[in-house]
Amino acid sequence: MTEPQRPSPGAPGAGDLFQLFRGGEARTKAELCALTGLARSTVSLRIDALVAADLLRPAGEAASSGGRPPARIAFNPLARVVVAVDLGATHGTVAVTDLAGAILTTSRAELQIAAGPEPVLDWVVEAASALLDAPHTWATPQPLAPPVIGIGIGLPGPVEHSTGRPTNPPIMPGWDRFDVPAYIRRTIDVPVLVDNDVNVLALGEHAISWPDTDDLVYVKVSTGIGAGIIAGGELQRGALGAAGDIGHVQVPVGRDSPRPADDERDLEAIASGPAIATELRAHGIHAVSSRDVAALIRAGDRKAIETTRQAGREIGEVLSVVVNLLNPTVIVLGGTMTRAGGHLLTGVREVVYRRSMPLATGHLGIVTSTAGEEAGVLGAAIMVLRDALSAPAIDAMTQPRALDAAST
Repeated sequence: MTEPQRPSPGAPGAGDLFQLFRGGEARTKAELCALTGLARSTVSLRIDALVAADLLRPAGEAASSGGRPPARIAFNPLARVVVAVDLGATHGTVAVTDLAGAILTTSRAELQIAAGPEPVLDWVVEAASALLDAPHTWATPQPLAPPVIGIGIGLPGPVEHSTGRPTNPPIMPGWDRFDVPAYIRRTIDVPVLVDNDVNVLALGEHAISWPDTDDLVYVKVSTGIGAGIIAGGELQRGALGAAGDIGHVQVPVGRDSPRPADDERDLEAIASGPAIATELRAHGIHAVSSRDVAALIRAGDRKAIETTRQAGREIGEVLSVVVNLLNPTVIVLGGTMTRAGGHLLTGVREVVYRRSMPLATGHLGIVTSTAGEEAGVLGAAIMVLRDALSAPAIDAMTQPRALDAAST
Protein backbone atom coordinates (compact mmCIF):
# COMPACT_ATOMS: atom_id res chain seq x y z
CA MET A 1 0.00 0.00 0.00
CA THR A 2 1.72 3.18 -1.15
CA GLU A 3 0.69 6.80 -1.00
CA PRO A 4 2.71 8.97 -3.41
CA GLN A 5 2.84 12.59 -2.36
CA ARG A 6 2.46 15.75 -4.37
CA PRO A 7 5.74 17.21 -5.63
CA SER A 8 7.26 20.09 -3.66
CA PRO A 9 7.06 23.58 -5.16
CA GLY A 10 10.07 24.56 -7.25
CA ALA A 11 12.44 22.23 -9.08
CA PRO A 12 11.77 18.59 -8.14
CA GLY A 13 14.46 17.12 -5.86
CA ALA A 14 15.39 13.48 -5.31
CA GLY A 15 12.49 13.15 -2.86
CA ASP A 16 10.00 14.40 -5.43
CA LEU A 17 11.34 12.01 -8.07
CA PHE A 18 11.05 9.18 -5.59
CA GLN A 19 7.32 9.85 -5.15
CA LEU A 20 6.84 9.04 -8.83
CA PHE A 21 8.02 5.48 -8.19
CA ARG A 22 5.97 4.65 -5.08
CA GLY A 23 3.00 3.41 -7.07
CA GLY A 24 5.20 0.55 -8.30
CA GLU A 25 5.61 1.61 -11.93
CA ALA A 26 9.11 1.27 -13.39
CA ARG A 27 10.32 4.30 -15.33
CA THR A 28 13.19 5.35 -17.60
CA LYS A 29 15.25 8.52 -17.18
CA ALA A 30 13.76 9.87 -20.40
CA GLU A 31 10.27 9.44 -18.96
CA LEU A 32 11.32 11.26 -15.81
CA CYS A 33 12.71 14.14 -17.85
CA ALA A 34 9.40 14.41 -19.65
CA LEU A 35 7.40 14.26 -16.41
CA THR A 36 9.50 16.76 -14.45
CA GLY A 37 10.98 19.05 -17.08
CA LEU A 38 14.44 18.49 -15.58
CA ALA A 39 17.58 18.10 -17.66
CA ARG A 40 18.80 14.54 -18.17
CA SER A 41 22.00 15.25 -16.23
CA THR A 42 19.97 16.47 -13.23
CA VAL A 43 17.67 13.44 -13.38
CA SER A 44 20.70 11.14 -13.56
CA LEU A 45 22.28 12.69 -10.46
CA ARG A 46 19.10 12.36 -8.43
CA ILE A 47 18.34 8.85 -9.59
CA ASP A 48 21.92 7.79 -8.82
CA ALA A 49 21.49 9.10 -5.27
CA LEU A 50 18.26 7.13 -4.85
CA VAL A 51 19.90 3.98 -6.19
CA ALA A 52 22.87 4.51 -3.85
CA ALA A 53 20.41 4.68 -0.95
CA ASP A 54 18.92 1.39 -2.23
CA LEU A 55 15.51 3.04 -2.56
CA LEU A 56 15.45 2.38 -6.31
CA ARG A 57 16.82 -0.57 -8.25
CA PRO A 58 17.33 -1.55 -11.90
CA ALA A 59 14.24 -3.11 -13.43
CA GLY A 60 15.32 -4.34 -16.85
CA GLU A 61 15.06 -2.57 -20.17
CA ALA A 62 12.22 -0.76 -21.88
CA ALA A 63 11.25 -1.38 -25.48
CA SER A 64 13.69 0.24 -27.89
CA SER A 65 12.60 2.72 -30.54
CA GLY A 66 15.95 2.27 -32.27
CA GLY A 67 19.39 1.84 -30.78
CA ARG A 68 20.20 0.62 -27.29
CA PRO A 69 17.09 -0.11 -25.15
CA PRO A 70 16.72 2.38 -22.27
CA ALA A 71 17.16 1.05 -18.71
CA ARG A 72 14.18 1.13 -16.37
CA ILE A 73 14.34 1.88 -12.65
CA ALA A 74 11.79 0.81 -10.02
CA PHE A 75 10.95 1.26 -6.34
CA ASN A 76 12.73 -1.17 -4.01
CA PRO A 77 10.22 -1.77 -1.18
CA LEU A 78 12.66 -4.02 0.69
CA ALA A 79 15.31 -1.33 1.06
CA ARG A 80 14.04 -0.77 4.62
CA VAL A 81 11.31 -2.19 6.85
CA VAL A 82 8.80 -0.74 9.31
CA VAL A 83 7.85 -2.19 12.70
CA ALA A 84 4.11 -1.64 13.18
CA VAL A 85 2.37 -2.16 16.52
CA ASP A 86 -1.34 -2.34 17.37
CA LEU A 87 -2.08 -2.42 21.12
CA GLY A 88 -5.60 -2.86 22.46
CA ALA A 89 -6.99 -3.25 25.96
CA THR A 90 -6.42 -7.01 25.91
CA HIS A 91 -4.27 -7.76 22.88
CA GLY A 92 -1.11 -6.81 21.06
CA THR A 93 0.03 -7.28 17.46
CA VAL A 94 3.49 -6.53 16.11
CA ALA A 95 4.19 -6.69 12.37
CA VAL A 96 7.08 -6.02 10.03
CA THR A 97 6.15 -4.37 6.73
CA ASP A 98 8.10 -3.31 3.68
CA LEU A 99 8.17 0.25 2.36
CA ALA A 100 5.07 -0.38 0.27
CA GLY A 101 3.13 -1.29 3.42
CA ALA A 102 2.97 -5.03 2.63
CA ILE A 103 2.94 -7.07 5.84
CA LEU A 104 5.84 -9.53 5.86
CA THR A 105 5.38 -11.23 9.22
CA THR A 106 3.41 -10.76 12.45
CA SER A 107 3.35 -11.77 16.11
CA ARG A 108 0.22 -11.65 18.28
CA ALA A 109 -0.40 -12.12 21.99
CA GLU A 110 -3.06 -11.68 24.65
CA LEU A 111 -1.98 -8.96 27.09
CA GLN A 112 -3.42 -6.43 29.47
CA ILE A 113 -2.72 -2.77 28.66
CA ALA A 114 -3.55 -2.05 32.32
CA ALA A 115 -0.40 -3.95 33.34
CA GLY A 116 1.49 -0.71 32.69
CA PRO A 117 3.87 0.64 30.07
CA GLU A 118 7.07 -1.22 30.96
CA PRO A 119 5.79 -4.82 30.69
CA VAL A 120 3.69 -4.08 27.60
CA LEU A 121 6.45 -2.22 25.76
CA ASP A 122 9.01 -4.86 26.80
CA TRP A 123 6.81 -7.39 25.00
CA VAL A 124 6.66 -5.09 21.96
CA VAL A 125 10.46 -4.81 21.82
CA GLU A 126 10.97 -8.55 22.33
CA ALA A 127 8.39 -9.46 19.68
CA ALA A 128 9.82 -6.97 17.19
CA SER A 129 13.38 -8.12 17.80
CA ALA A 130 12.38 -11.75 17.33
CA LEU A 131 10.70 -10.98 14.01
CA LEU A 132 13.66 -8.96 12.79
CA ASP A 133 16.12 -11.65 13.84
CA ALA A 134 14.21 -14.39 12.01
CA PRO A 135 13.99 -13.15 8.39
CA HIS A 136 13.76 -16.73 7.12
CA THR A 137 10.11 -16.57 8.20
CA TRP A 138 9.39 -13.70 5.81
CA ALA A 139 7.86 -14.18 2.41
CA THR A 140 10.98 -12.65 0.79
CA PRO A 141 14.25 -14.01 -0.61
CA GLN A 142 16.40 -11.73 1.57
CA PRO A 143 18.80 -13.59 3.91
CA LEU A 144 19.15 -10.66 6.36
CA ALA A 145 16.73 -8.12 7.77
CA PRO A 146 16.86 -4.73 6.00
CA PRO A 147 17.35 -1.68 8.26
CA VAL A 148 14.33 -0.46 10.23
CA ILE A 149 13.20 2.98 9.02
CA GLY A 150 10.78 3.60 11.88
CA ILE A 151 8.30 2.19 14.38
CA GLY A 152 4.59 3.05 14.53
CA ILE A 153 2.44 2.30 17.58
CA GLY A 154 -1.31 2.57 18.15
CA LEU A 155 -2.45 2.85 21.79
CA PRO A 156 -6.03 2.50 23.15
CA GLY A 157 -6.22 5.97 24.66
CA PRO A 158 -5.63 9.68 23.98
CA VAL A 159 -2.10 10.40 22.71
CA GLU A 160 -0.21 13.64 22.21
CA HIS A 161 1.03 12.71 18.76
CA SER A 162 3.84 15.26 18.67
CA THR A 163 5.55 13.66 21.69
CA GLY A 164 4.14 10.12 21.60
CA ARG A 165 2.98 10.42 25.22
CA PRO A 166 -0.46 9.12 26.33
CA THR A 167 -2.59 11.79 28.02
CA ASN A 168 -4.93 10.74 30.85
CA PRO A 169 -5.86 7.42 29.18
CA PRO A 170 -8.88 6.05 31.09
CA ILE A 171 -8.12 2.32 30.72
CA MET A 172 -4.33 2.58 30.90
CA PRO A 173 -3.19 3.08 34.53
CA GLY A 174 0.44 4.14 34.78
CA TRP A 175 0.66 5.32 31.16
CA ASP A 176 -0.15 9.02 31.62
CA ARG A 177 2.69 11.13 30.10
CA PHE A 178 4.91 8.05 29.80
CA ASP A 179 7.60 8.65 27.16
CA VAL A 180 6.81 5.72 24.86
CA PRO A 181 9.25 6.67 22.04
CA ALA A 182 12.21 7.08 24.44
CA TYR A 183 11.50 3.72 26.09
CA ILE A 184 11.40 1.92 22.73
CA ARG A 185 14.50 3.69 21.42
CA ARG A 186 16.58 2.34 24.30
CA THR A 187 16.57 -0.96 22.39
CA ILE A 188 15.66 -0.07 18.78
CA ASP A 189 17.09 3.37 18.06
CA VAL A 190 14.91 4.60 15.20
CA PRO A 191 12.12 7.21 14.95
CA VAL A 192 9.02 6.11 16.89
CA LEU A 193 5.55 7.55 16.12
CA VAL A 194 2.63 6.95 18.48
CA ASP A 195 -1.07 7.69 18.03
CA ASN A 196 -4.48 6.72 19.33
CA ASP A 197 -5.44 3.25 18.11
CA VAL A 198 -8.62 4.51 16.43
CA ASN A 199 -6.65 6.98 14.32
CA VAL A 200 -4.34 4.17 13.29
CA LEU A 201 -7.30 1.91 12.50
CA ALA A 202 -8.86 4.66 10.40
CA LEU A 203 -5.67 4.88 8.33
CA GLY A 204 -5.64 1.10 7.85
CA GLU A 205 -9.33 0.83 6.99
CA HIS A 206 -9.00 3.71 4.54
CA ALA A 207 -6.02 2.09 2.82
CA ILE A 208 -7.50 -1.40 2.63
CA SER A 209 -11.17 -0.81 1.90
CA TRP A 210 -11.75 2.85 0.94
CA PRO A 211 -8.63 4.17 -0.83
CA ASP A 212 -10.67 6.40 -3.17
CA THR A 213 -12.78 7.94 -0.39
CA ASP A 214 -11.62 11.29 0.98
CA ASP A 215 -14.10 11.61 3.86
CA LEU A 216 -14.46 8.70 6.27
CA VAL A 217 -15.22 8.25 9.95
CA TYR A 218 -14.05 5.03 11.61
CA VAL A 219 -15.78 4.18 14.90
CA LYS A 220 -14.36 1.52 17.21
CA VAL A 221 -16.82 -0.03 19.67
CA SER A 222 -15.10 -2.35 22.08
CA THR A 223 -13.84 -1.82 25.64
CA GLY A 224 -14.10 1.87 24.82
CA ILE A 225 -15.60 3.96 22.01
CA GLY A 226 -13.66 6.35 19.79
CA ALA A 227 -13.59 7.69 16.25
CA GLY A 228 -10.87 8.29 13.69
CA ILE A 229 -11.66 11.06 11.22
CA ILE A 230 -10.32 11.30 7.68
CA ALA A 231 -11.41 14.52 5.96
CA GLY A 232 -10.16 15.68 2.60
CA GLY A 233 -8.01 12.54 2.45
CA GLU A 234 -6.06 13.49 5.60
CA LEU A 235 -6.26 12.14 9.14
CA GLN A 236 -7.59 14.84 11.48
CA ARG A 237 -6.02 14.79 14.95
CA GLY A 238 -7.19 18.21 16.11
CA ALA A 239 -5.17 20.90 17.87
CA LEU A 240 -3.98 18.64 20.72
CA GLY A 241 -4.73 15.17 19.36
CA ALA A 242 -8.18 14.83 20.92
CA ALA A 243 -10.26 14.80 17.71
CA GLY A 244 -12.71 11.92 17.51
CA ASP A 245 -13.15 11.34 21.26
CA ILE A 246 -16.87 10.65 20.94
CA GLY A 247 -16.82 8.16 23.82
CA HIS A 248 -16.90 11.02 26.32
CA VAL A 249 -19.78 12.89 24.72
CA GLN A 250 -22.88 13.06 26.90
CA VAL A 251 -25.69 11.34 25.02
CA PRO A 252 -29.07 13.08 24.80
CA VAL A 253 -32.00 10.94 25.87
CA GLY A 254 -34.02 10.26 22.75
CA ARG A 255 -37.74 9.82 22.69
CA ASP A 256 -37.42 6.05 22.24
CA SER A 257 -34.60 5.58 24.74
CA PRO A 258 -35.28 3.40 27.81
CA ARG A 259 -32.92 5.58 29.86
CA PRO A 260 -34.32 8.00 32.46
CA ALA A 261 -34.58 11.63 31.36
CA ASP A 262 -31.93 12.76 33.86
CA ASP A 263 -29.29 10.23 32.69
CA GLU A 264 -26.10 12.24 32.13
CA ARG A 265 -23.70 9.39 31.35
CA ASP A 266 -21.37 9.60 28.37
CA LEU A 267 -21.48 7.33 25.33
CA GLU A 268 -18.79 4.96 26.56
CA ALA A 269 -20.63 4.41 29.84
CA ILE A 270 -23.83 3.59 27.93
CA ALA A 271 -22.87 1.71 24.75
CA SER A 272 -19.37 0.17 25.05
CA GLY A 273 -18.90 -3.58 25.41
CA PRO A 274 -18.44 -3.45 29.21
CA ALA A 275 -21.47 -1.12 29.51
CA ILE A 276 -23.63 -3.61 27.60
CA ALA A 277 -22.28 -6.41 29.83
CA THR A 278 -23.23 -4.41 32.93
CA GLU A 279 -26.77 -3.99 31.60
CA LEU A 280 -27.02 -7.73 30.94
CA ARG A 281 -25.82 -8.60 34.46
CA ALA A 282 -28.60 -6.39 35.82
CA HIS A 283 -30.97 -8.84 34.11
CA GLY A 284 -29.27 -11.90 35.57
CA ILE A 285 -27.18 -12.73 32.47
CA HIS A 286 -23.50 -13.48 33.06
CA ALA A 287 -21.34 -11.15 30.99
CA VAL A 288 -18.20 -9.21 31.89
CA SER A 289 -16.44 -8.18 28.68
CA SER A 290 -17.12 -7.26 25.08
CA ARG A 291 -16.21 -10.80 24.08
CA ASP A 292 -18.79 -12.22 26.49
CA VAL A 293 -21.48 -10.03 24.94
CA ALA A 294 -20.42 -11.04 21.42
CA ALA A 295 -20.56 -14.72 22.41
CA LEU A 296 -24.09 -14.29 23.77
CA ILE A 297 -25.20 -12.61 20.55
CA ARG A 298 -23.73 -15.41 18.44
CA ALA A 299 -25.60 -17.87 20.66
CA GLY A 300 -28.85 -16.04 19.88
CA ASP A 301 -29.50 -14.57 23.35
CA ARG A 302 -32.48 -12.27 22.83
CA LYS A 303 -31.66 -9.83 25.63
CA ALA A 304 -28.05 -9.46 24.43
CA ILE A 305 -29.28 -8.74 20.92
CA GLU A 306 -31.86 -6.18 22.10
CA THR A 307 -29.37 -4.43 24.39
CA THR A 308 -26.73 -4.28 21.67
CA ARG A 309 -29.18 -2.85 19.16
CA GLN A 310 -30.17 -0.16 21.67
CA ALA A 311 -26.48 0.59 22.21
CA GLY A 312 -26.29 1.11 18.43
CA ARG A 313 -29.14 3.62 18.67
CA GLU A 314 -27.30 5.53 21.41
CA ILE A 315 -24.16 5.61 19.25
CA GLY A 316 -26.34 6.79 16.38
CA GLU A 317 -27.51 9.77 18.45
CA VAL A 318 -23.91 11.01 18.64
CA LEU A 319 -23.01 10.05 15.08
CA SER A 320 -25.99 11.95 13.66
CA VAL A 321 -24.31 15.14 14.91
CA VAL A 322 -21.00 14.00 13.42
CA VAL A 323 -22.69 13.41 10.06
CA ASN A 324 -24.25 16.87 10.03
CA LEU A 325 -20.94 18.45 11.04
CA LEU A 326 -18.49 16.56 8.79
CA ASN A 327 -20.66 15.13 5.99
CA PRO A 328 -18.57 11.96 5.51
CA THR A 329 -19.02 9.58 2.60
CA VAL A 330 -18.87 6.53 4.84
CA ILE A 331 -19.00 5.60 8.52
CA VAL A 332 -17.16 2.35 9.29
CA LEU A 333 -17.94 0.49 12.51
CA GLY A 334 -15.20 -1.73 13.90
CA GLY A 335 -14.18 -3.35 17.17
CA THR A 336 -15.32 -6.41 19.09
CA MET A 337 -18.98 -5.39 19.26
CA THR A 338 -19.32 -5.38 15.46
CA ARG A 339 -18.12 -8.97 15.01
CA ALA A 340 -21.23 -10.75 16.21
CA GLY A 341 -23.84 -9.95 13.62
CA GLY A 342 -25.32 -6.69 12.42
CA HIS A 343 -27.32 -5.70 15.48
CA LEU A 344 -25.15 -2.75 16.51
CA LEU A 345 -25.01 -1.58 12.89
CA THR A 346 -28.80 -1.77 12.58
CA GLY A 347 -29.27 0.42 15.64
CA VAL A 348 -26.79 3.02 14.38
CA ARG A 349 -28.39 3.19 10.93
CA GLU A 350 -31.86 3.50 12.40
CA VAL A 351 -31.02 6.72 14.22
CA VAL A 352 -28.47 8.34 11.90
CA TYR A 353 -30.66 8.13 8.83
CA ARG A 354 -33.61 9.52 10.82
CA ARG A 355 -31.82 12.30 12.71
CA SER A 356 -29.30 13.64 10.17
CA MET A 357 -30.06 16.05 7.35
CA PRO A 358 -31.20 14.35 4.12
CA LEU A 359 -28.48 16.14 2.15
CA ALA A 360 -25.81 14.66 4.45
CA THR A 361 -27.23 11.12 4.31
CA GLY A 362 -28.20 11.00 0.64
CA HIS A 363 -25.10 9.06 -0.31
CA LEU A 364 -23.85 8.09 3.16
CA GLY A 365 -22.78 4.50 3.72
CA ILE A 366 -22.78 3.03 7.23
CA VAL A 367 -20.96 -0.30 7.17
CA THR A 368 -18.93 -2.65 9.33
CA SER A 369 -15.20 -2.96 8.92
CA THR A 370 -13.89 -5.42 6.33
CA ALA A 371 -10.18 -4.74 6.92
CA GLY A 372 -9.83 -7.43 9.58
CA GLU A 373 -7.17 -7.76 12.26
CA GLU A 374 -4.44 -6.32 10.04
CA ALA A 375 -5.97 -2.82 9.86
CA GLY A 376 -4.26 -1.65 13.04
CA VAL A 377 -0.72 -2.64 12.11
CA LEU A 378 -1.20 -1.49 8.53
CA GLY A 379 -2.36 1.90 9.77
CA ALA A 380 0.65 2.13 12.10
CA ALA A 381 2.93 1.36 9.15
CA ILE A 382 1.22 3.99 6.97
CA MET A 383 1.72 6.56 9.74
CA VAL A 384 5.48 5.87 9.65
CA LEU A 385 5.72 5.73 5.86
CA ARG A 386 3.96 9.08 5.38
CA ASP A 387 6.69 10.64 7.49
CA ALA A 388 9.74 8.57 6.55
CA LEU A 389 9.13 8.56 2.79
CA SER A 390 8.03 12.16 2.40
CA ALA A 391 9.97 14.20 -0.15
CA PRO A 392 11.92 16.17 2.52
CA ALA A 393 12.82 12.95 4.36
CA ILE A 394 14.07 11.31 1.17
CA ASP A 395 16.08 14.43 0.31
CA ALA A 396 17.77 14.20 3.72
CA MET A 397 18.36 10.47 3.30
CA THR A 398 20.07 10.93 -0.07
CA GLN A 399 22.43 13.71 0.95
CA PRO A 400 26.09 12.69 0.56
CA ARG A 401 26.69 12.60 4.32
CA ALA A 402 23.66 10.37 4.89
CA LEU A 403 24.77 8.00 2.11
CA ASP A 404 28.30 7.86 3.53
CA ALA A 405 26.95 7.08 7.01
CA ALA A 406 24.67 4.36 5.65
CA SER A 407 27.57 2.66 3.86
CA THR A 408 29.81 2.49 6.94
